[in-house]
Amino acid sequence: MSDSENNPEFKTQQELVYHQLREAILRGKFKPGNSVTLRGIAAMLGVSLMPVRDSLRRLTTERALQLLENRRITVPEMSPDKLEEIYQARTALECLAATRALPFIDDKAIAELEVLNNKHNLAISCGDVENYIYINFQFHRKIYSYGQPQALMPLIESLWLQIAPFMQSIFAQIKAADALSQGNDQHRQALDAIKAKDAKLLEQVIRADILDGAIGLQQAKGWPLSGHTSLLNA
Repeated sequence: MSDSENNPEFKTQQELVYHQLREAILRGKFKPGNSVTLRGIAAMLGVSLMPVRDSLRRLTTERALQLLENRRITVPEMSPDKLEEIYQARTALECLAATRALPFIDDKAIAELEVLNNKHNLAISCGDVENYIYINFQFHRKIYSYGQPQALMPLIESLWLQIAPFMQSIFAQIKAADALSQGNDQHRQALDAIKAKDAKLLEQVIRADILDGAIGLQQAKGWPLSGHTSLLNA
């Protein structure tokens, strides 16, 4: 029996492999500057080349990965302008997704978010970079999911795929600065805003969380920070 048959959420092996690769990118398993082969990815997932090739074609179209001339796969390069564009788009889309979801977040949903936040706390205390990155995305995804977004979520996740491979540099920097609790503080502020049904505050917290990520990556890259006033005033 194939993996897709064991996972009824996915109708084909291609869909399963595509999902697995997306999740691997969001976990930071594809490092900037490193490249892998189709065969290497197929071996990692325990599948044939065909579903890997099809999935990589989709992910290169989404600009999450890049196919090099030597047929190896890598993460596309990041530039200051590209980073600015990604984070401005994230701010617009994620603030909208959060405020649309807010009326549908009940006590049960808040409890689910608290569980994720506790897992994020654990990743912080353990210095677990992979789960620090991934659970952050999970926390945001969970908030937005209560609004049942159909158009917004694919757009948001396409931006996450482009930024996730670079998040480890942010983690290393804030760890060195002993500032790992700041991301958790913003998650707590988001939960407080949700409990108060304060849409304006929730939007401000989401924006601040995104902005901190942008500034962290700019600092890690040694890029100027001046362009982010537009995010603060959005």
